[in-house]
Amino acid sequence: MIRYVFLLLLTTVACRQGASQQSPTTTRTPDTAGYYQTKTPAYDGIGRVYMGREISEVMGHLGAGWLERSERQQEERTDLLAAALALKSTDVVADIGAGTGYFSFRLARLVPQGKVLAVDIQPEMIEYLEAGKRKNKAPNVEPVLGTITNPKLPANSVDLVLMVDAYHEFSNPREMMENIVQSLRPGGRVVLVEYRAEDPNVPIKEHHKMSEAQATKEMKAVGLRLLKNDKRLPQQHILIYGKGE
Repeated sequence: MIRYVFLLLLTTVACRQGASQQSPTTTRTPDTAGYYQTKTPAYDGIGRVYMGREISEVMGHLGAGWLERSERQQEERTDLLAAALALKSTDVVADIGAGTGYFSFRLARLVPQGKVLAVDIQPEMIEYLEAGKRKNKAPNVEPVLGTITNPKLPANSVDLVLMVDAYHEFSNPREMMENIVQSLRPGGRVVLVEYRAEDPNVPIKEHHKMSEAQATKEMKAVGLRLLKNDKRLPQQHILIYGKGE
């Protein structure tokens, strides 16, 4: 029981059990297109609202140890997520908010003739990724320093874009997703892994969860449609999107 409470405390402090996409400060670009509104911040939000959802606080590089904890696979069943992605050996995968590369290096083994673009906006995380690339002998992992509006992916080049507990923290989700959509090849997919807001028993702060309905509304705004909600994970959605017709 004591261990469970400790883990729950870490989860609420770190905000999520996932990767790091943004800096710990509340960085955002001016809203010249009128996508966002402002409000008094909730205890776990930043006061910036997109399509009715307040964007959450972020976790910085100081949470790197949490990302690599030994219990993570058992708690989150990350092995099941890899199976759900149905990757081909030649696929190009973009891991957005790659953090320390927890998923990047695992995915790299599944695409030996392809590659993994491990994207983060924190230079400290890029250093982790470069070190991990050497340690894991993973030449097909390419660390990419992105920005809060652009993951710096080549156009029409990516088969699958993965965001594990990262999208809800983007301070500029509309701009990020517009650039991500441009990176997709024909038939390319976007996968959001987010804690289920529909389930009150998931012990994560409110603004660090997302419902299928909210996520799908936001993806539809950039031309993506829901292909599948894979429900094999114990606490998280695996929401798979493709370009709409």
